Amino acid sequence: MVYSVKEIFLTLQGEGYHSGKTAVFLRFAGCNLWTGLEKDRKNAICQFCDTDFIGIDGVNGGKFKTALDLADLIDKIWQEGTYQDNHKYIVITGGEPLLQCDTDLIDALHDRNFKIAIETNGTIIPPDGIDWICMSPKADSDIKVFKGNEIKFIYPQEGFSPEIFTGLNFEHFYIQPKDDINHKDNIKKSVEYCHKHPLWKLSLQTHKLINIP
Repeated sequence: MVYSVKEIFLTLQGEGYHSGKTAVFLRFAGCNLWTGLEKDRKNAICQFCDTDFIGIDGVNGGKFKTALDLADLIDKIWQEGTYQDNHKYIVITGGEPLLQCDTDLIDALHDRNFKIAIETNGTIIPPDGIDWICMSPKADSDIKVFKGNEIKFIYPQEGFSPEIFTGLNFEHFYIQPKDDINHKDNIKKSVEYCHKHPLWKLSLQTHKLINIP
């Protein structure tokens, strides 16, 4: 496989259970719920994405012919940005990362002692070996992931309730306010939802609050 990568960078995880944790972020190009083009947004399954995942023009982006080449660059970014050769952690995201993330890449990253997290929309069954699965389901999509570590429900979504996921085999359940023109109201609604449904915890996009990638 040739991997199409939008960007790779060292940062802090901004959301969910591992918020605040140092990680390399690998963002694959492409998604199966939206083209990424504004002209297609209103007809897309996911209409509220706030991420640029088109192309390979981001920092450290490009085409990678092998998993080894990609894993070597990821390891270099970790080594150059930290003082420790342990606690290695990578978040694979997109777009939809499972369009490209495969066992070759998983094995190459494990060989370099990375713990691997993935952020997926749940429409593609993950390969074995991923250490942390975070699913962020979208209304009207065909959900195929029924177990993992973390659900991050972007809230609210019209006609789509977090309650339908409470019986799934996940460890952590998060409500995250939708980042759109109604963001302040979405925060209020998310807090109210967590109050009434205490299984769910509030997740905030802290990287945006402190203005880091």
